[in-house]
Amino acid sequence: MFSVADREFMRQALQLAERGLYSTTPNPRVGCVIVRDGAVLATGWHEKAGLPHAEALALKAAGERARGATLYLNLEPCSHHGRTPPCADAIVAAGVGRVVAAMQDPNPKVSGAGFAKLRTAGIEVEHGLMEDEARELNIGFVARMTRGRPWVRMKIAASLDGRTALANGKSQWITGEAARADGHRWRARACAILTGHGTVRDDDPRLNVRGVDTPRQPLRIVVDSRFETPPSARVLKEGKTLIAGAVRESKRIAALEKAGAETVIIPNDRGKVELFKLMEALARRELNEIHVEGGAKLNGSLLQAGVVDELLVYLAPSVIGDSGRGMFDLPEPTELSASTALKIREVERMGEDLRILARI
Repeated sequence: MFSVADREFMRQALQLAERGLYSTTPNPRVGCVIVRDGAVLATGWHEKAGLPHAEALALKAAGERARGATLYLNLEPCSHHGRTPPCADAIVAAGVGRVVAAMQDPNPKVSGAGFAKLRTAGIEVEHGLMEDEARELNIGFVARMTRGRPWVRMKIAASLDGRTALANGKSQWITGEAARADGHRWRARACAILTGHGTVRDDDPRLNVRGVDTPRQPLRIVVDSRFETPPSARVLKEGKTLIAGAVRESKRIAALEKAGAETVIIPNDRGKVELFKLMEALARRELNEIHVEGGAKLNGSLLQAGVVDELLVYLAPSVIGDSGRGMFDLPEPTELSASTALKIREVERMGEDLRILARI
């Protein structure tokens, strides 16, 4: 069905799309390549919501040469009016002869309508080429569109025996410089960085992206049931911060909002934040990927709530011992079959440390 040349041009489209890794949110990352007779006529990639889409940029660069050409892109062209006009209309108007897309758009506003519009205009349409790679690139967007929750990636730095800090809470630095730099790249691609009140209290983190060339900083989110985050906390400086609580502590809320924070109250029946509903609320804010950097209590609660999709674990070549703090505060299972099953996707060396990417 697809030729070697098709695969090569789709690979180029995916590489172009990846240029928007840190900037396109809440939109998907999309790249486009226009080809005639085996030669690339023009390319484009979507950089930021509100700016022209990849197809529009490539078509503009190709001009009249696009007539009868083949257009490759990693996501079905949009068919609705949003911040920009429908790309499917532009493709039809340009007279493109064939469109090859990696995957159908999971957005219910599109979801096959773009392909249908192209076919109605007599354009040959094929999709499914390198679909797995395309889905991975936009995994947060796909998750938000198909299930109404963001993709949640939990980052943990630990010793080889699974300890994230000493008993007194000291954790800087368990892993090396290469692992910490890599962690900032994962932060940069996320729409928000989420932590708990305990981490803010113990470490006073900034929760921003450093050492990465990125045009934006992710939203910072603190899960803080009683709104105990001090207004002087560094997480409230230099950027937007959302604090999710469970009780109406009016004075504390007023002080946090005066310090620049936004607050929401999403309680469960135990006086804690209802984490599943929090994730649904974050999806309504058009957040695709959430990057978690919390302590054992929050990590365990998120895991039990069923909202964690992926673990990003950095293991250092050191041993701390049983007195150190663990990764997850969870009830003890009575059978091994009750433990949380993971699928290891990647294991890579980061300096002296190991990076493990595992999915629930």
